[in-house]
Parts: sequence; structure tokens; C-alpha cells
Amino acid sequence: MLNRIIDKLPLSRRRKAVAGNLAWAVVGKVVTLLGSLLVGIIVARYLGPERYGLMNYVISYVFLFQTVAIFGLDSIEVREESKRPDEYLQIVGTAFVARCVLTLVTLLGIGVTTWLSEADGYTRLLIGLYSLSLLLNPFNVIRNLFLARVENEYVAKSEISRTLIGMAIKFGLLLLGVGLTWFVVACTFDWLLLASGYIYSYRRKIGRLSAWRWKGEEARFLLREAFPLLLTSAAVIVYQRIDQVMIGRLVDKTAVGYFSTASRFVEVLICVPMMLAQTISPVLTSIRAESEEAYRQKAQLFMNLSVWVSGLLALLTSLLSYWIIYILLGSQYLPAVIVLQIMSFKAMSVALSNTAGSLLVIEGLQRWAILRDAFGCLVCVVLNLLLLPRYGIVASAAVAILSNVAAGYVADAFIPAYRHLFRQQTRALFLGWRDLLRFRQLMKG
Repeated sequence: MLNRIIDKLPLSRRRKAVAGNLAWAVVGKVVTLLGSLLVGIIVARYLGPERYGLMNYVISYVFLFQTVAIFGLDSIEVREESKRPDEYLQIVGTAFVARCVLTLVTLLGIGVTTWLSEADGYTRLLIGLYSLSLLLNPFNVIRNLFLARVENEYVAKSEISRTLIGMAIKFGLLLLGVGLTWFVVACTFDWLLLASGYIYSYRRKIGRLSAWRWKGEEARFLLREAFPLLLTSAAVIVYQRIDQVMIGRLVDKTAVGYFSTASRFVEVLICVPMMLAQTISPVLTSIRAESEEAYRQKAQLFMNLSVWVSGLLALLTSLLSYWIIYILLGSQYLPAVIVLQIMSFKAMSVALSNTAGSLLVIEGLQRWAILRDAFGCLVCVVLNLLLLPRYGIVASAAVAILSNVAAGYVADAFIPAYRHLFRQQTRALFLGWRDLLRFRQLMKG
């Protein structure tokens, strides 16, 4: 149905392809996000704060190591497969083998650190079970190939299928009344569903996996190109996920349950500026090629709207936090209300950071992005160490916002290449509200 709608649009073939790619990306993101939110709410009510907190602690712990398994290869694969489409078998095959090796190294690292740092045997068991999901990471090479070919349809269908089947499995576990271990196994199985969808799509659309080829020279090139992105990804993952691990270590797993439930709702808010950036970035790229002045004006409008629309949604969510938590999760999760009231405004800080991030990519200034992310990572870890033991998860909620502001706004003032973005962000913060009624103008190319 979606494809038929796009075919009827009065656009050229190229623009229809772009519109279709974007539409499938948005549909896949929305279904996955809302499905995860629904399952998260129901599972959280069933497990209770302590067990749900332990499950999210386990997921966040493994997620911290995931950056090594990925090694920043995603963007490099997409770039090289776009530039050298005739060599895709070599690129995909080489990247797959490289990822397999990196995954084994990552699993070894998880095993050693878990054994040394986790005294609780049950927690070690759950971490071991969920870390098996990393074994399916190498099949992301198929996802990257479809992205390089501007064929998001197959990626989105795989993600939607994973979400719907995974929801059905978790609802079945709820009806059976099983324990926490089975829900961790189900979360691991989600990744098997996703990998199976990628493999099925590849075999149906492209060909046999056995045709993939390994080349040592290609592997050295890919890893060398990906290494700077590894550092950036590591910094981002640490300051986005370390809070739940630190809460589990410095407070308790029940506190993780409260914090993670609030985070689920914030993820929905954050999706708004991210989808807006995904929609507007191609338009801004085209405008910049024609006129630098027009690009600057449109970029400022984009930032103003993204920041203030996110701010209004954050304010509304903060005001309704008590009823959101009480109605959807019950009285047992009421300690999460104050966390959601504060963390709602993370959406505004993410909009401020993400719009500047989109602009620096359009302007080819991403080489200094590691400095922004490293600064945010440092602020997150230091402030959590200082404030978390004394003020609990309320401190972590505030630090989540402060670390985003540090990485995506304050850091820009100290990086010479990004100071023009800092000035744009400052104008957006103080004067951007005046453009709230100019959304239609933003969508014009």
C-alpha cells in the first residue's frame, strides 16, 4: 500500500525512490518505537521495578561493549558500497568476517569483566545470555548494503516483522507466567528474528550469501577508515547508556527500573527531532548546493523549530508525568514520576545537539565530532560519580540533560570549526520560539 501511494505522487523516478526510502525508514522507526514502548510498559508492570530494573541493567551492560563489535563499520560500509557498487560482494564478505572476529573479542571482554566485577551469579548468567545477541551483529552487513542501495523497504520490513513477532512472543510469556530469565532470552531472540529477516530479504532480492568474498587488503582499509568512528561511537554509547549501569552499581537494580521506565517515554520524544532531521537534511543539502545564504536561513529555521517543538512536547509530557506513570504503569512505579518530569526536557537538549550534528555533516565538518562526544562522556561519568550516590536517580535524570548540552552545545563554543553552529544554537534557544508557526516554510525546497 505504501509503495502504491508513493507511485501515485507527481514526482520523478529519482525523487520517488528517495521519498519511498524515507517513508519506509519512518514507518519502520515508528512501528519499532511504539511496539517497544507497549511491550516495555506491559513487561514492566508484570516484572515489577526490581526485576525490570535488573533486565535493563543487563541490556545496558552488554550495550556498552557493543561498540567494539560494530567498530564504526556501519557508516564506512554504506559509503564504500555506494561508491563501489560493483564490488559489493567483496565489501560485504570482508566486513562480515571482520565483524565475526570483533564479536568474539567483544564476548571475551564481556566474560572477563563480568566475572571480575559481578558478584551475583544470577546477574552473570543473564549478562551471558543476552551477550549471545552480539553473535548476530555480523549480519548487519546486509542492512548496510540495502541502505547503500537506497532500499530501506527491506530493512524496515525486517524490523517491523521482528517487532511484531517479538511482541507476540513476550505476550505469550506473560500468559505463561514465566520468570525474568525467559524475558532476557526473548530479548536475545529478537536479534535472531532481525538477522533472519535480513538474510531472507538478501536471498530473495540479491542472491546467495555463499558468494561473499574475503580480501585482507579490503579488511585493513575498512578497519582503518572505521577506527575514528569507533572512538566517536564509544563516547556516544558510554554517555547514553552508562547511567543505567552506574545506577545499578551505586544505588540498586530497583532504581534502574524506575529510571528505565521514564527513559522509555523520553525515547518517544527524542524520536521527533531525529525524524525531523532525517526529513529535512536532504532538502538542506540541495539548498546549500544552490545558495549558501538561503541554506543559512533555512538551517536556522530548521534548528529553531526542532528545538522549540521538542521543548513544547517536553513541557506537556513533564506536566502529565504523574498520570502517564500512574495510569500506564501503576502505583508501584510512582518514584519514576520525578525522573520523567526532569528527563522530558532531554528531548529539547537532543534537538539542540542533533540539529547541529546534522548541519556539521552537511557542511563536511564531522572530523571534530569526537571532541563533542568525548566531552559529553566525561561530563556524564564525572557528574554521576559525584551526584548519584547522594541524590539518586534524580541526579542521573539531570545529568542526562547536562551531558547532552555539554556535548551538543557547550563544546561547540570551544571548537573553532563549530562556533558558527554555537551562535545558531544560541539564537534558537532565545529567539527560536518566534518561528513556531513557520513549519510549512521549512518544508519548501
